Amino acid sequence: GHWPHTLAIQPGGVARGVDAEACQRLSGILAGVRADLENNLFGVSLETVVELADCTALHTWRQHGGASDFGLFLDIAETLELSTLGRAYDQFLTCGAWPGGRDPHNPAPLWPAGIVADDAVLPFTAQDITEDHAFAHLRDHERVHPPAEGTTVPHLRDGTAYTWCKAPRLAGRPFETGAIARQLVRGQPLIRALVARDGGTVFSRVMARLIEMAALPLLMERWVHQLEPGAPWCVPHGTLANGQSTGFTEAARGTLGHWLHVENGHIAGYQIIAPTTWNFSPRDAQGVPGPLERALEGAPVRPGEHTPLSVQHIVRSFDPCMACTVH
Repeated sequence: GHWPHTLAIQPGGVARGVDAEACQRLSGILAGVRADLENNLFGVSLETVVELADCTALHTWRQHGGASDFGLFLDIAETLELSTLGRAYDQFLTCGAWPGGRDPHNPAPLWPAGIVADDAVLPFTAQDITEDHAFAHLRDHERVHPPAEGTTVPHLRDGTAYTWCKAPRLAGRPFETGAIARQLVRGQPLIRALVARDGGTVFSRVMARLIEMAALPLLMERWVHQLEPGAPWCVPHGTLANGQSTGFTEAARGTLGHWLHVENGHIAGYQIIAPTTWNFSPRDAQGVPGPLERALEGAPVRPGEHTPLSVQHIVRSFDPCMACTVH
């Protein structure tokens, strides 16, 4: 039960149920979050932010929206030309987020799964995922393999290896994941308009996260009202002697995949591809860079800069977690 395991979750559900008092307390917490976002970050209602539909609407809001951190960010983004920085391949993936119904047999996500590639939204096919260790300080680097057959064994190598991060690929191609992927596949009109205009850039990545910061509290308010005080909160499962399983979820930074293999009641293999593994992928065996490496190509170095600010903006736009990446 200790960190890094999420304390509230256990197999089959969560660690405790909710009563009427807890539901009321949760509603109060969300009201406080909404007030802070509306009064400080956005300066307008969350509903107004979610309804921003295109670049013209965003420009109009910037001119007349009043003082807020959001408005300050828009001014800074224009000054620093963040919409010209950090473009990678414009290939995005999401496994889908937030089951939409209460029917466990029909858990269609509110934000659907899919990929964006070749200017089209296509299905997300998990069986097409492979791992490549060609440039990583890991064993088993001679072959490309599906995650279920993978290993994560450190092996310091001379020569070409330069990272502890693997190179995940979908159908042999590098993909970016995160809020921008979720909102593109979901069809959020402002994010689609920004990417259609400039591609996946520092500005469009941060804007996608800001849109989610407005959209998610609205969903959470609805979910709290759907809670049933005193309802069952966990359905325990028996032990599993043998089996394999693959699970996906959307973490804040993007798509997270787990591949589990059980033999004789014990975990015999457990592979993880975290969101930053996708985004910070090194080159693969074909020499193709990952999204961040591609996004850093051509980053401007201004006179007098020893640590280029553009590099910092690009790296941070992917919201990295390297600890999860190297697990």
